[in-house]
Amino acid sequence: MKNSENTYIYGKNSVLEVLLKNPKRLNKIYFQKKIFFDNRLKKINELAFQNKIQINFVNLQKFNDYFDEKPNFQGVVASVSPIEYVELSEFLERDTNKYKKLVLLDGICDPHNLGAIIRTVAAAGFDGVMVSNHRCAPITAVVEKISSGAVNHIPIIKTTSLSASIDLLKKHDFWVIATQMQAKDNYYEIDYTDMNFVLVMGSEGKGISKTILNKADYTVKLKSDFESLNVSAAAAVIIYEAKRQIEIKQKP
Repeated sequence: MKNSENTYIYGKNSVLEVLLKNPKRLNKIYFQKKIFFDNRLKKINELAFQNKIQINFVNLQKFNDYFDEKPNFQGVVASVSPIEYVELSEFLERDTNKYKKLVLLDGICDPHNLGAIIRTVAAAGFDGVMVSNHRCAPITAVVEKISSGAVNHIPIIKTTSLSASIDLLKKHDFWVIATQMQAKDNYYEIDYTDMNFVLVMGSEGKGISKTILNKADYTVKLKSDFESLNVSAAAAVIIYEAKRQIEIKQKP
């Protein structure tokens, strides 16, 4: 399953990660005219040459119209084919010889939050991110930039029904852990080891939908003396608590 259109990504990390992980996605690379080539730009140029990817030197201001915000291009823009989404059935068939850890996003429409969560999921060694095709931000250049190219390192599962996907996950022995401010358990009181689990994160405004929340096996909260954390920060806290528990249990 693919995004509907070709797009552009920008920034040294984003372009370099695609070159390292999936160079076939790249159509052309555009360097800023008279830009100083630091080590990362040199590496991009070298890999582009090795993979026979066309290079152009241009005034990058021409790309401003492609983006909603005025980004820092860091001297490089690339034309890329859309990322390939993974079907949930395909994800479940993958034999990893370990318990699977998945993050499901319900209503995360801010591309900065989406990119940050994807980056954390990849950095923590989780197995994938699941998004809805109508209640989640699409994978855009902004998302790819904020994720530092992590969208190329982990499966992004796109579904038409989060509810049906959760039902399928449950049939494959997944436990559902949902975040809720009114939950009784703190996030660190759950044992994340010895089970497949999907961590559900909702939008900061509306939270997780009731339909999804009713399917949760556990609900957890993050205690705060101030106010609720940004969703990407909250996700990072819980993800790394799960990682901590799993690594402690795996020590001989």
